[in-house]
Amino acid sequence: MNIEPNASNGTIQGKKDLLMKDIKSVVGDADELLKEVANSTAAGVAVARTKMGAKFGEAKSRLDDARITALTKAKGAAEATNVYVRDNPWKALGVATAAGLIIGVLLRRR
Repeated sequence: MNIEPNASNGTIQGKKDLLMKDIKSVVGDADELLKEVANSTAAGVAVARTKMGAKFGEAKSRLDDARITALTKAKGAAEATNVYVRDNPWKALGVATAAGLIIGVLLRRR
């Protein structure tokens, strides 16, 4: 299994940027609609509420897509780590031991 960090970062970064853009759009639209509602009738409030519901639905969908993408990437990384550890148990044990020693030394200094 070959995982390319640059390719996955581009995908995640692109989704993150799109999500942030959507959230800013929802906030801007909410502000606009609040101003409209202040000068509107009951029918206008219903229309504004429908618009906000649609915008929040879109934002929720984007958040769910981002969650699924992050979960898929995390599962892929965990699987790749599992395969590596099974193929190279002594290297993995050496790395874990070295990391434990470094952490122990750092904690002891405090």
